[in-house]
Amino acid sequence: MAGMGGTPVIILRDTRRESGNEAISNNIMAARAVANAVRSSMGPKGMDKLLVDSIGDVTITNDGVTILKEMDVQHPAAKMLIEAAKTQDKEVGDGTTTVAVLAGELLRKAEVLLDQKVHPTMIVQGYRMAADEAVKIAKSIAFEAQESDRVLLERIARTAMTGKLADSPDSKMAGYAVDLVLNATEDYGDKRVFDMDRVNVEKKVGESTADSEIIEGVVIDKEIVHQNMPRKVTDAKVALLSCPIESKDTETKTEVQITSSDQFQMFMEHEKKRVKEAADKVIASGANVVFCQKGIDDLAQHYLAQAGVLALRRVIKKDLDKLAKATGANIVTSLDELKPSDLGSAALVEERRVGSGIMTFITGTKKSAATLLLRGGTQQVLDGLERALDDALHAVADVVEDKKLVVGGAAPEIEIALRLREYAATLKGREQLAVAKFAEAMEIVPKTLAENAGFDAIDKVVELKSRHSSNKNIGLNAYTGETVDMYELGVVEPLRVKIQAILSATDAACLILRIDDVLASTKEPPARGAGGMPPGMGGMGGMGGMPGMGMGGMPPGMF
Repeated sequence: MAGMGGTPVIILRDTRRESGNEAISNNIMAARAVANAVRSSMGPKGMDKLLVDSIGDVTITNDGVTILKEMDVQHPAAKMLIEAAKTQDKEVGDGTTTVAVLAGELLRKAEVLLDQKVHPTMIVQGYRMAADEAVKIAKSIAFEAQESDRVLLERIARTAMTGKLADSPDSKMAGYAVDLVLNATEDYGDKRVFDMDRVNVEKKVGESTADSEIIEGVVIDKEIVHQNMPRKVTDAKVALLSCPIESKDTETKTEVQITSSDQFQMFMEHEKKRVKEAADKVIASGANVVFCQKGIDDLAQHYLAQAGVLALRRVIKKDLDKLAKATGANIVTSLDELKPSDLGSAALVEERRVGSGIMTFITGTKKSAATLLLRGGTQQVLDGLERALDDALHAVADVVEDKKLVVGGAAPEIEIALRLREYAATLKGREQLAVAKFAEAMEIVPKTLAENAGFDAIDKVVELKSRHSSNKNIGLNAYTGETVDMYELGVVEPLRVKIQAILSATDAACLILRIDDVLASTKEPPARGAGGMPPGMGGMGGMGGMPGMGMGGMPPGMF
């Protein structure tokens, strides 16, 4: 920018700027690219993505949020779309692909309005009005669901896992998901609340997915520390320690000088005595099973084994918390504080071989606990199974908490699109155009389901619209291509997932549309020279016989 007398005036140094329609267009393009990347994975016939990270780890999945998390995205607008999908996953646990695809389509429709000279603010206002109306419509077509209706809960779990590894007809995963949710749901006031921390899932490679089973208790993926310890303890008195069983270190740094073998012998005897004292404190509490978060000294293991105590070390904090809830034990931070009242109880603690490894089973606990032991042929299969189970758990929990569900197969999206068009006709301002485009964008869900299943998208959407006048539950059966009553077919989803998907997609689209200026720094971060020094600091001028030359006569920075 030229100032008075032609002198250049620098306003923004080392900054690249995009503004107006160019900025909006670039942001929309970046967000749509992300949406298109996950679109083919939507629905029961969605395709899988093979993701390879920077260290070569392989992930094979069609789970939307996993794909988006693994993608190394640079564009800030694309990151916003990924954040919206992550929010969806955090809030309701499912529907992440729908959020990305719907937000991308909302932005595509907004581009058409921008070309018609509709101001972004009017589009955002219209989209928000449409989203509010869409939520009302979704609530009006929802069904009541009861926690006691196990068949319905299993259908919800099965719908959530559809298209993933766990959706084979003979799969017991849907039933396991319902068992785990019901076990981890409690009453808080007049509400039922699901506690994900009480869900215990352990994975072990080997056998097949059909060999997965529910264990009534807690399973720890650790083996007993000492070969002479009992492999099985009945009527267990359980101690949970977050401190090591070993001799205490001194409070301050201490140096001991040993000048003779007698002194060394005395020192070792003293150390043994301190270790025995630590082990005796555990034995004196009456505990016959110990789970320690930290280490157990080799000598302490020997003393515990002599006393018939079964012990595990390096048990992770998460597992200790699960054991505390199940057995009623208190997690003790110091051996001096360990009392008989801190112990928990279990009918049986035993070590069992599972596949090629050994695991410890704690059953008959004070408070009911359930652990799902997942089996699968490869680690990738197990990881995919766990992701599918996570979706099912959240879907069932949403319905147990809210007692509301809607049908699947894109039936709600078609109904919302039809009724939003009627709503748009009642508006007078330019928001009418945005609401109409929002209605069109909702049709991306049935279109995508049809495309991914290999059917003609336009034909299926037209057929769905024509049949919705007589039955709101008509959706697309992706396996046969027929338009059928999805409630009768047993394809049902939580209402919460549908509402959150609409709101998250709308928020992401509106956020991107409101950006009309992008200021990006083009300044390179300072490079580091050898040994972490800035460039040019490798040599010192004057050394090596010539002024301005580095060591050995090399130019500065070449050292």
